[in-house]
Amino acid sequence: MGPHYLNRILSARSIALIGASSQPGSVGSTILQNLLAMGFEGELYPVNPKYKKVHGRKSYPDVGAVGRNIDLAIIATPADTIPGIIRECGKADVQGAIVMSAGFGEKGPDGNRLQDRMREAARESGLRIIGPNCLGIMRPSRRINATFSRNRALPGHLALVSQSGAICSAILDWAEDQRIGFSLVASLGDAADVDFGDLLDFLALDPETRSILLYVEGIHDARGFMSGLRAAARMKPVIVIKSGRHLEGSRAAMSHTGAMVGADDVFDVALERAGAVRAQTVQQMFSAASILSSGARARGNRLAIVTNAGGPGVMATDRAVELDLAIPELHADTLKRLDAALPAHWSHGNPVDLLGDADAARYETALAACLADPGVDGVLAMLTPQAMTDSDAAAEVVIRSAGSGRDSKPVMACWMGGKQVEKARARFIAERLPSFITPEASVEAFAYLTAHQRNQRLLLQVPGPLSDRSPADIEGARMIIEGALGEGRQSLGTMESKAVLSAFRIPVTQTVQAHSASEALVAASTLGYPLAMKIASPDITHKSDVGGVRLNITTAEAVRKSFQAMMQEAAEARPGARLEGVTLERMYRSHYGRELMVGVLRDPVFGPVISFGSGGTSVEVLQDRAVALPPLNETIIRGMIGRTRVARLLQRFRHMPPVDVAALEQVLLRISEMVCELPEVIELDINPLIVDENGLAAVDARILVDFPKSTADRYGHMAIHPYPGHLVEEWPMADGITLTVRPIRPEDAQIEQAFVRSLSDESRYFRFMQAVHELTQEMLVRFTQIDYDREMALIAVVEPDPGVETQVAVARYTVYPDKHSCEFAIVVADDWQARGIGTHLMQSLMRVAKSRGISLMEGEIIAGNAHMRALMRRLGFTVRANPDDEGVVQAFREL
Repeated sequence: MGPHYLNRILSARSIALIGASSQPGSVGSTILQNLLAMGFEGELYPVNPKYKKVHGRKSYPDVGAVGRNIDLAIIATPADTIPGIIRECGKADVQGAIVMSAGFGEKGPDGNRLQDRMREAARESGLRIIGPNCLGIMRPSRRINATFSRNRALPGHLALVSQSGAICSAILDWAEDQRIGFSLVASLGDAADVDFGDLLDFLALDPETRSILLYVEGIHDARGFMSGLRAAARMKPVIVIKSGRHLEGSRAAMSHTGAMVGADDVFDVALERAGAVRAQTVQQMFSAASILSSGARARGNRLAIVTNAGGPGVMATDRAVELDLAIPELHADTLKRLDAALPAHWSHGNPVDLLGDADAARYETALAACLADPGVDGVLAMLTPQAMTDSDAAAEVVIRSAGSGRDSKPVMACWMGGKQVEKARARFIAERLPSFITPEASVEAFAYLTAHQRNQRLLLQVPGPLSDRSPADIEGARMIIEGALGEGRQSLGTMESKAVLSAFRIPVTQTVQAHSASEALVAASTLGYPLAMKIASPDITHKSDVGGVRLNITTAEAVRKSFQAMMQEAAEARPGARLEGVTLERMYRSHYGRELMVGVLRDPVFGPVISFGSGGTSVEVLQDRAVALPPLNETIIRGMIGRTRVARLLQRFRHMPPVDVAALEQVLLRISEMVCELPEVIELDINPLIVDENGLAAVDARILVDFPKSTADRYGHMAIHPYPGHLVEEWPMADGITLTVRPIRPEDAQIEQAFVRSLSDESRYFRFMQAVHELTQEMLVRFTQIDYDREMALIAVVEPDPGVETQVAVARYTVYPDKHSCEFAIVVADDWQARGIGTHLMQSLMRVAKSRGISLMEGEIIAGNAHMRALMRRLGFTVRANPDDEGVVQAFREL
């Protein structure tokens, strides 16, 4: 694909400032002064019919009067003028606009209507909008300061994207003191058009950007946000601060940006699945950026601390414990090595206290020993300036040690103090060695390093919607749901809920509904005693709150009395509720059973979320839950279970045997399948789910359903698109060989690399339009860790030996920003050409694209590639010369 569409906007060579002003202190005046002060080297056109000149430059009455190509329009006029101005910009072929003005989505219904008119005007020409209600952008390397901020961004390699202009200004002010530079600063404001996902797509491939910082108040488009975040986090570190962590903050954020704010723990797991890390403060955000952009990586969370003072070592240890980092015991060989080189009174453990008179040689010995210890994943070197301390010499030792172990174990520095350590800190900065001024910040940085590594592993998890185990009866479950919706009900009864669970192979206790006391007696004699009896009502969620639960019923007389008492109590507690009788089930007996809860909820931002935790009647009080975004697999499930307090109760303790964890994981997998395949499910509660050493059973269940909002995308209700397993096919070729055609996975990186290496020089040139011997790591990530929502890569593989795959072809498309057209590419291994593989892959790829709503497929072909041109014509593509490049032809087809 060519340059990202935002490139021309963010690297504009010609800018029109609409609303330019000579009035001191006005927005239009401040923006123009900022552009001039930054030394913008392109063409700059003030636009304002009130002036003939603004700050000494000719002023134009409207953007059309400029009569030149304009990359970017900056608009600082009243809100009600914006739709008309955007339409004028579109007619003048302006590429993009930054709308500074407030008064849109954040102002309620009237503002939303005005915002819709603005977007509609932009759609007429394809113009893209940053804002409204934003501070603007800074692109220091292009000398662009298109903001009304009094701060300036220094050139650098951090990108900052924020919904809040005020936060941008505060961060810039802080960063200027710290001499931190930026590749881009972008304030999104209400993000009516260009959103986080768009900018993340751009920054993922921006060569100037090494790390990305996000300040998030709310998310408009969860799928776009997750897609962009995952794409960027695959390529470079992404650190996120989100306001509104608590209910009161969330309300303030909604009023500020008009965006939806979801539950905070759901936001956390979304970041984890995207491979990003979360900071809580601005200082923590820069600490995380400092260590992640240094290239340091950690394989685990075991930290060794080397210090010349005991107190700071204790402070660092305390913070490590709070962050669930390990301060490991040093290996016996490490202790012997340290004993031989250090004074007798050293600490003999971790932290390694070198004592106050430590010189550079002691630091060198201790660092080398700790880095060589197999039980250590990273080392923190700390120093406080003391009478016998040579902080500069010690710093040089740390730099050398880090250089020798940079590829294996990270080394960080914490030189505490002021003037006495200034030179050492400057050396750390010059060598890009992560350094911090407090023990807590140092340890927090290592925690971000370990969190990033953990989340990067989660990013590689791309579960399918369905497991390989016994198939679920999806249609049977859907018929139950459709029956309830057809009757105007959103709440499934207990028996219906359990039937849906059974359709997904989740064990349930047998339940019988009785509408009268007589029916209850018949059901009791059929089921056997002891019994549990519960009120049946679509209007009562928590049955025990209205006296609607009776347990351990052992006689027929107790059945009759319980039925009558429950109906009376429920009617008195909830006079308007519909009472449909009771349900009866045999008491589930489990001597060692633990009560758990499994649920599904709809987050207002990220859609379906699966929750797990302790169950029973005290579930709301204990608040012991962990959540995950579907689809799930075993790796994600084990992490979710491990985050709960009840996880410890599932293991062996005292006289209790460990539970059947495999059965529990299977239930969570099945719930994930249900969420993926049944967008009608809005809420689900299995409480209690009783699990013991022999298995488990869902004792009670409640399901709420509704008509799905959209049927165009089968997984449109989910924030993360699952692996499209339904596209996997076995394709028998005419010569008897059977190929497997399937979407690519992250774990295919090795066979993808081998495939490219196996191509002839000519085939590689035809595919990449340049001399490429093998894929770089960046290209390999882009090609194998794809977003199935916005791109597709179908590979054809053969198994020369059982369990060993060889890739022989790949066809892929990437959706353009308009979401209705895409660019394709295809290559077949030289030894497999002229056997119909290219035709089959392209036909499969076109079917997928059409099913996703794509109407136009296009691509570029080297003019000398006669075989590819012929294939495209056979497939119905139009092939024509490229007016801009005679060495390339264009192929396109309406789908």
